[in-house]
Amino acid sequence: MNYLIGDVQGCCDALERLLAEIDFSPSRDQLYLLGDLVNRGPASLATLRRLQGLEGAATCLLGNHDLHLLAIAAKTRKPHRSDTLHEILEAPDREALLDWLRQQRLAVHAHGWLMVHAGVVPQWDLAQTLSLAAEVEELLRSPALSEFLPQMYGNEPAQWRDDLHGAPRLRFIINVLTRLRFCDAQGQLDFHTKDGAGGAPAGFMPWFEVPGRRSASTPIAFGHWSTLGLINRPDLLALDTGCIWGGQLSAMRVDGHRRELIQVQCTQAQAPGS
Repeated sequence: MNYLIGDVQGCCDALERLLAEIDFSPSRDQLYLLGDLVNRGPASLATLRRLQGLEGAATCLLGNHDLHLLAIAAKTRKPHRSDTLHEILEAPDREALLDWLRQQRLAVHAHGWLMVHAGVVPQWDLAQTLSLAAEVEELLRSPALSEFLPQMYGNEPAQWRDDLHGAPRLRFIINVLTRLRFCDAQGQLDFHTKDGAGGAPAGFMPWFEVPGRRSASTPIAFGHWSTLGLINRPDLLALDTGCIWGGQLSAMRVDGHRRELIQVQCTQAQAPGS
């Protein structure tokens, strides 16, 4: 069985209850976690160790919080007040866990679904999304990562161009795959609004509603957007159902045309705004 799972964010207890609910077996089942494996929740260290131990039975995407951990560990970014990453940073197996994290993916296409943490700009189709994600994945696994991390953050460039290169190109790819919610019809990004779909700034819309986007023929599954809520369409799955904010941790079983939603309530919620 194949299961796509929304943002865990260090809620390892909820993850264990979800795995029990689906009667997970690593010899039979395949998990796809849609990013933000860690942070804000109370057990980021336990979560990473659990996922690392699943080896080939779990394919993990990287979200913005996972990249935030790598930047903090490299001392190129300061922790936020709401971060819950100190256990990982102080763990005896810290380096092994961080190295494992660097081996994970930014985009995966499996069982008919393109999986990303956040979204896809309208100029990219399936093949280009996977190719651009691979550029970042190669960087993450290379010694050049330490040189790039100080340049990873920022909202520019705000629009894709094929001639982007160097740090601006990599930054844009990362911003799309791990941070995107809204863009305009030309693919210009907005990172200031975190409301649900109805809160789009003037001239902007949810990335998946852009008319004529080149990925429209590819079913896409993503997390990242807890205020959006669950979307369960034949061509679109939004699976960040706000576990860390008192919502649910969600898994979608996808096997051919058969689909089943499994959810567990999170009991380790962080207060909104904390």
